[in-house]
Amino acid sequence: MSSAQLLVRLLPGLMILGAIFFDLATPAKFTAVPMFAASPLIAAPFFSWRATAITGLAAVVGAMGMHAYNETAAQITALTETTTLVTVAALALLINDVVRRSNQRLASARVIAETAQRAVLPSPADRIGGLQVAARYEAAQEDAFIGGDLFAVQDTPYGVRLVVGDVRGKGLGAVEAVAVVIGAFREAAEQERSLEGVAGRLERALAREGTRRSGLDAVEGFTTAVLAEISRPVDALRVVNRGHPAPLLLYADGRVDMLEPSEAALPLGMGDLGSWPDRAEERPLPPGATLLLYTDGLSEARDSHGVFYDPGERLSGRIFPGPEELLDALVADVRRHTGGGTTDDMALLAVMRPTERQPRKRRTVPVVRAGTDDDRP
Repeated sequence: MSSAQLLVRLLPGLMILGAIFFDLATPAKFTAVPMFAASPLIAAPFFSWRATAITGLAAVVGAMGMHAYNETAAQITALTETTTLVTVAALALLINDVVRRSNQRLASARVIAETAQRAVLPSPADRIGGLQVAARYEAAQEDAFIGGDLFAVQDTPYGVRLVVGDVRGKGLGAVEAVAVVIGAFREAAEQERSLEGVAGRLERALAREGTRRSGLDAVEGFTTAVLAEISRPVDALRVVNRGHPAPLLLYADGRVDMLEPSEAALPLGMGDLGSWPDRAEERPLPPGATLLLYTDGLSEARDSHGVFYDPGERLSGRIFPGPEELLDALVADVRRHTGGGTTDDMALLAVMRPTERQPRKRRTVPVVRAGTDDDRP
């Protein structure tokens, strides 16, 4: 328990004790009723209903006891103060009930939000198509589970295909767009022979979604995205970038390359402003190398002086045993850089080609031979 939590727990009782000492140390014409009244109100949002009731009762009994000690119980002010304390204690119980019900609704909403995110944005398996995979979604606001960032990994006949994207906007509209992009990617990744074809399918899916919307989203809705494909058996890496932060390629010796596209391209959903064929850029993916895709919540994270986080610089020269360790270190480093607070959600996806391909374990089945011991050679 932190010091702040401990103080909150002790404060109602300290208020009652302080009120008693105040009454004992001052003339009878001075009253400590405000301190008695404050104790159940402080307990209401933090304590249980029973603890709040006990606190309110203790405040009333304490005030009545001090009036008896000061021989002022028969005065009209004593009756007024006691009535006030009883009213405040009842109000504290009402506040406690409202807060408790609100917390229950909030907890239910969190569960629903987390379930919805897992349905729309499920975590990929640790190993897909012989590659080690790790993904992370870090919300800018604590206990917020849904946003406009997205990622997906799928093993297809054409290799392992990946997408990381960032939908413009927030709220349910962004979640709907995320569902559209993920659904279109799942289908296109299996059917399209080329990565460029997958990008085209996503563009058309978002165009259909845009016509369904009205207002500003129909005009300005877009999604930045990076699509990648790791083919088999040569493990070549192909990347299509549609207006998204450039991925990083981390080598086994600690070197880091930023995979900047040779030609800039518009984000998905902005085909009305111009169209040209996508061109996947290819490069080798050597053993031990890790492909890191991320959203701008990482590259635009700032420290107290407004300095942006540079993942390429911060990761250069560092070696990680696997993608999970990479993401753990990256998230911790971003928190240190920003002082624990970020202004945008952050989606991270890391895919590592193992240095050695482990042979698949063969299941052995014992052979049972019929006969007697004399049949043995």
